[in-house]
Amino acid sequence: MTSITDATLPITPRAMRDEMIVFVIMAALLAIVPWTGLYPFFVMQALCFALLACAFNLLIGYGGLLSFGHAMFLGTAGYCSAHALKVWGLPPELGILVGVAGSFVLSVVAGYISIRRQGIYFAMITLALSQLLYFIYLQVPFTHGEDGIQGIPQGRMFGILDLSKPTVLYYVVLVGFLGGFLLIFRTINSPFGEVLKSIRENEQRAISLGYKTDQYKLLAFILSGTLAGLAGALKVFVAQNASLTDVEVAMSGQIVLMTLVGGLGTVFGPVVGAFVIVGMEQYLAGFGQWVKVIQGGIFVACVLTFRRGVIGELAHLFKRSL
Repeated sequence: MTSITDATLPITPRAMRDEMIVFVIMAALLAIVPWTGLYPFFVMQALCFALLACAFNLLIGYGGLLSFGHAMFLGTAGYCSAHALKVWGLPPELGILVGVAGSFVLSVVAGYISIRRQGIYFAMITLALSQLLYFIYLQVPFTHGEDGIQGIPQGRMFGILDLSKPTVLYYVVLVGFLGGFLLIFRTINSPFGEVLKSIRENEQRAISLGYKTDQYKLLAFILSGTLAGLAGALKVFVAQNASLTDVEVAMSGQIVLMTLVGGLGTVFGPVVGAFVIVGMEQYLAGFGQWVKVIQGGIFVACVLTFRRGVIGELAHLFKRSL
């Protein structure tokens, strides 16, 4: 893991300043999107996946834990929110809370089961749990099987914000993304984040210093899964459906691809990676299944030529923390 994340710079006032400047620029650019003529659905979808990739990056990029089942949190939150909105008739804010709560409970259970294993064993356990949930959601009545939950009402958030209006919905999704991003940013630049990085680099040394590494890894897993659930809950309002697509293994592979393309262990890499992958699916849809072949080619190119990813290479080139 060290060879991939060696572009990560230590926390210094200059590094923090650079990251905050980039964050302000990113937030400003995203804030003016509705007035630029860009397709809002594409940007909202990309923001949901960007938050999901950032949550995954917190686990692997800073904790050194590779999960092959992170889609289970996205899909679980989506199903919980969709059911709460359509069947229970809850308002949007409570629907989001139900989805996040569902992913939180799942992350506690999945983390408790998997966190005591390392390396490929940890990855295989998360993959097995994800597949188990996939077949459960395929069979249980409330998910409607392969049809999924369709026609989810968007409603009014707090009784004021009409989410059926694209501009209003966009800013709600943007606020959710920025809030989740800032929480991740604060986590990785905190003492807790420093311990996570030490576990990633040398877990045995961290244990010798008196840290209970399993507890730190479990907390990181829970936080990552919960934020992935927030992305899933927001995505429900954008797509107005919840389906098995968000739970299957291919989605977990997409999450890994987004993180690697953008830059593993970087702050802004997953955001760039998500926009690149979602943009390819959006604007290359006419190629059909060849889009997957193109994505596979990009993945191979990343692994062979710039293993740090887009943002990782830029950070290494300019000696900046990104």
